[in-house]
Amino acid sequence: MKKNQNMNKFWRVGEPMVWLSGAALAMTLLSALVLLVVVMVNGLGVFWPSAVHKLELKDGSLLAGSLIRTEKTADASALRHQYKIANRDLYGLDFRWIDVADIVASTTPAELLVLERMEYGDFYGQLKALNTANQKSQAPTLEALRQALAQVTASKEALSELDERLQDLNYASEGLRLQLLKLDYKPQTADDAQRRRLGDEKQIIDREFVELVQLQTRRLAEIRKQTATFADLGGQKKDIVLADIVQAYAPNTMTLTDKLIFYAGKLYELVAGEPRESNTEGGLFPAIFGTVMLIFVMSLFSFPLGVIAAVYLREYAKEGLLVRIVRIAVNNLAGIPSIVYGIFGLGFFVYGIGSGIDQLFFPERLPTPTFGTGGLLWASLTLALLTVPVVIVATEEALGAIPREMREGSYALGSTKFQTLVRVLLPMASPGILTGLILAMARAAGEVAPLMITGVVKLAPALPLDGNFPYLHLERKFMHLGFHIYDIGFQSPNVEAAKPMVYVTALLLVLIVLLMSSVAIRLRNRMKKRYTFGTF
Repeated sequence: MKKNQNMNKFWRVGEPMVWLSGAALAMTLLSALVLLVVVMVNGLGVFWPSAVHKLELKDGSLLAGSLIRTEKTADASALRHQYKIANRDLYGLDFRWIDVADIVASTTPAELLVLERMEYGDFYGQLKALNTANQKSQAPTLEALRQALAQVTASKEALSELDERLQDLNYASEGLRLQLLKLDYKPQTADDAQRRRLGDEKQIIDREFVELVQLQTRRLAEIRKQTATFADLGGQKKDIVLADIVQAYAPNTMTLTDKLIFYAGKLYELVAGEPRESNTEGGLFPAIFGTVMLIFVMSLFSFPLGVIAAVYLREYAKEGLLVRIVRIAVNNLAGIPSIVYGIFGLGFFVYGIGSGIDQLFFPERLPTPTFGTGGLLWASLTLALLTVPVVIVATEEALGAIPREMREGSYALGSTKFQTLVRVLLPMASPGILTGLILAMARAAGEVAPLMITGVVKLAPALPLDGNFPYLHLERKFMHLGFHIYDIGFQSPNVEAAKPMVYVTALLLVLIVLLMSSVAIRLRNRMKKRYTFGTF
């Protein structure tokens, strides 16, 4: 009897639910940790300079490759290795499966080099000749190759000054062209003297632009005359332009310190470099910048709009049928598929408001659109509509959790309703409001479907933020880490080679969300300590 009473008490106080909730939370955290570890291992491991093996096969052929993974054969009777053999321009593929039984010998000779190239992926082979501006060597060393690459890199950096000058001239020429278009659009109000002056300025700029392009072409042609001859283990030779080589190294002779330095350099390139090789190599800085800018601009729209709407519904609107319908609509908006928001953004913002802005402010540029096409502004507004229900619900819940006595005490001291709202209610509700912002940012960072039709691109020609007035160009298209994952994971012609970059991009996206959420959480905790009361 006593045992039954204890069991009834055990179930009545809810002890099983506490344990069940704890177990569910532990499983969730464990799953997230395992996912993060899997992404890190598969993504960051690709930057480690693995040894390149020289394989002697039963058929007498020689092959160079770095071991990727090992698995059982189809009949599970033996093992096979997957090697990255590189040399895509020679073999037509980057990876090859080889049965362990077909390998006669495997060594790691010191003379095997790895070249990172601008195109066609890596190259594995031996250096045979070096043809530079200073000398022609038939027995060059890795150090000589590195010195030649350093000279070529210095020459390319000198050309970057020409690139900057060309960009400035192009921007100035485009501005003058738009001014002339505006004058031609309204000829009755145009000043012929002003038109001639603008035309003369544009001709001078265009002439200088052409001269700099010709100078750049000559210098680049001189740089590209410097080549190196390499050969794979099968004897096939390949002449490679030094300007197309990113770096060269011999992984089989590198010490642990050398490998750590190399690894750190690759991580820096990943964060600060530009993409290359159809986005499967190089860095992700434009995509990182675009993702952060999108979240920031989206927050500028969704956060104030959501808070104002929630304040009105909770504090000012009278309860009735209309308010209940609005609350039901807000709750239902949170469950609408994101692609629907994308279609709405395309139709309303891009083709509606954007086209109206073009016709009103930029009619001389039509039919070339300025705001009537996808861009950062319309993508941010679309995501703001997608996330504003989250902010509204969180803000309403935070305001509703404040005890009634706080309002009555403020009114009793002579405060108006607005003063009570601004000085008492919103500060006390700020932790809950920031919780809604955190959830909104996390959801917006991972959305891809609405962005695909409102402004994101595979490779953006320019960043939305630069040194040219008005500095922030909201009409420009941008890159995004989420779309980058989709693009290289599902649209790349070489999926196997792009797989590591998919993991790396996913890891960066998770880290960005964690970083921005951590900043918001820290701010929320500070607000909670400052305005703590009761359940706050």
